Amino acid sequence: MYILTIGSHSSLQILHGAKKEGFKTALVTPEKRVKFYKQFNFIDEVYGYKNEDEAVNYINNFEKNGILIPHGSLVEYVGPERVSRIRTKIFGNRNLFEWEANQKKKMSLLKAAKIKIPEQFESPEDVDRLVIVKLPGAKGGKGYFIARNKEEVKEGLNKLIEQKMIKNLDDVIIQEYVIGVPMYFQFFNSIMLNRLEIIGIDIRYETNIDGLRRLPPDIRVDPTLVVVGNIPAVARESLLPTVFEYGENFTQTVKELVPPGMIGPFCLESVVTDQGDIVVFEFSGRIVAGTNLYVNGSPYSWLYWDEPMSAGRRIGREIKLALNSNKLNMVLT
Repeated sequence: MYILTIGSHSSLQILHGAKKEGFKTALVTPEKRVKFYKQFNFIDEVYGYKNEDEAVNYINNFEKNGILIPHGSLVEYVGPERVSRIRTKIFGNRNLFEWEANQKKKMSLLKAAKIKIPEQFESPEDVDRLVIVKLPGAKGGKGYFIARNKEEVKEGLNKLIEQKMIKNLDDVIIQEYVIGVPMYFQFFNSIMLNRLEIIGIDIRYETNIDGLRRLPPDIRVDPTLVVVGNIPAVARESLLPTVFEYGENFTQTVKELVPPGMIGPFCLESVVTDQGDIVVFEFSGRIVAGTNLYVNGSPYSWLYWDEPMSAGRRIGREIKLALNSNKLNMVLT
């Protein structure tokens, strides 16, 4: 049995973990990245593709003997239409892809889970406070912008339309900008063990907003929020019961609204305010790149497993548990 994934995002961690759990590994990646990935001896086979249609063909070659692990680059770069043509079984719930690609559907799912979320504005005319405007999909913050009023929102939207990043207002979400510390809470919903695990926390390192503090105060540069890296974080322990409750509410709601439910890793992307409120502004319904910090296990995964357990290895462990109990169909779609 092969574990395979697209060469980007968290692929090294995924395949390293799969190899630790005894699986054969394969990678499908753009041709220009083949040399880089071939240096890692835990990747058994590397396939370089010229275009995304060829990538789908390589993935489908593993229809009978492979499992594809999705991450943020799959839908964003291969594209939803091509992903719909993938016949190889996917670990997790592929029905979540369309929810994750639509910011408004994302927020409706969080709201249904009774999770505290920022206020949302349907029109620029309604904006009466600091907001952030977001584009759909897993773009790593590209194109996002912060605005202080409705005039700045309109100006920013016009720029995005001119740059052909969006077609109209329906392509974005306008959200209250909550002041606090960003914390991205990483979870794993185990079908085999019937439990939810907190597997890590990270903070995204964004350019250029995280570099503006080094500029003199008289220099004005418009902030951008493109994610270029991740920083590890540990939360106050008193926050964790609420974090866990949010995770449970989310998995239950996904089970009800997006069958067969939440399988494996996901992330609730949040801001913690000075009042200790946890406000969730987004979710990722699969492994997130912030887990790359913890290839040898996070402070939280150690508490569950008492051994090195990355999110990638946790995926491999769940698949192995499913194989050994003849329940593989319960973790694949």
